[in-house]
Amino acid sequence: MRFEHLVEINDPNNPQLEPLTADQLWQGLVLRAESPELFVLGLDRAEIVDRGDGWLERVLHFGQASIRDHVTLEARRMVRYETEPTAEHAGGSLSMIIETPTPLALLVRFIYETTMPNVDPSGDDRYAEIVKSAYHEADLDTVRKIREIAATGRLG
Repeated sequence: MRFEHLVEINDPNNPQLEPLTADQLWQGLVLRAESPELFVLGLDRAEIVDRGDGWLERVLHFGQASIRDHVTLEARRMVRYETEPTAEHAGGSLSMIIETPTPLALLVRFIYETTMPNVDPSGDDRYAEIVKSAYHEADLDTVRKIREIAATGRLG
């Protein structure tokens, strides 16, 4: 299954919404990679087991299940998570791409690619639609959390 959507970060038509800078957004996405427990519900513990220039290797612990992933950081442009398949998890990828189509516009494109089919053997797409909805809500929560953290001054 492939699922892609955009989340608008700054809305010039909404004066109630404090705008984020591209740098704050980038720092928030990096924080999500380095401290996922701040963003991911149900995550008990996260370990960064290796790191290099522009990448991290992590192990995420959800109860008895552990998931290993590789995170690629393309400075101020993209964060990509590639999850290894396990007995409990099918694996897949998530890319978060910062887009600035105009000087005032700031967006994040979320792209999920998984081994899950779009429809089950009977042709039913309800499960895939539920998963897509959950992904969308998690992404909105990520942006909300970045806003909360930015409001404290932690993201510059």
